[in-house]
Amino acid sequence: MSIEIKKSIKPVKYLDAIKFLEDRVVEINKNKAEELIWILEHPSTFTAGTSSNKSDILDKSINIIKTSRGGKITWHGPGQLICYMVINLNSRNRDIRKFVNIIENSIILSLKSFGINSFSDRKNIGIWSKLENEDKKIGAIGIKVRRWVAYHGFSININNDISNYKKIVPCGIKDKGITSLKKINNQNYNKLSEIIIKNLITNLKI
Repeated sequence: MSIEIKKSIKPVKYLDAIKFLEDRVVEINKNKAEELIWILEHPSTFTAGTSSNKSDILDKSINIIKTSRGGKITWHGPGQLICYMVINLNSRNRDIRKFVNIIENSIILSLKSFGINSFSDRKNIGIWSKLENEDKKIGAIGIKVRRWVAYHGFSININNDISNYKKIVPCGIKDKGITSLKKINNQNYNKLSEIIIKNLITNLKI
């Protein structure tokens, strides 16, 4: 089972990316295309998942794009790694929980390569790390499944402007903060996407 690896150098508009993913879902359901792992970056964009609330929009002047992924409102933009996937769960026992675990474990293992300890949280979906003894979110996960093909994916804050999150209640979580990898450990993360891809492919084969 082969997985296409796609990397975009220039920022990709959010709606263009989602259209690409949705088209790939259709093709995979017709057995006409490979699965996909796609690394990219978005221009500054606020998106609202299927369980979002208008009360989570603190700055009423921002533009919100409604999307089909699970989850609430979040921000994407420069300095953030986006990893989208289109993965056929029909050939993976139709196990959504296991697929999310694969994503979580792949991120955690990848960050460990940079000396960063991180963890998942059943109550607050995403990837977290401790900064100054506080749990801070560094990765958001949002998945949609159509006819047992999973798509959308996750984001990791590397060196993005955290102040954008003050315009919303990110992922509906009011009592915990958000940070970036650079704030936890100021080093070069250029190899992060390659390590994530390697770990995802390894874990998806298990």
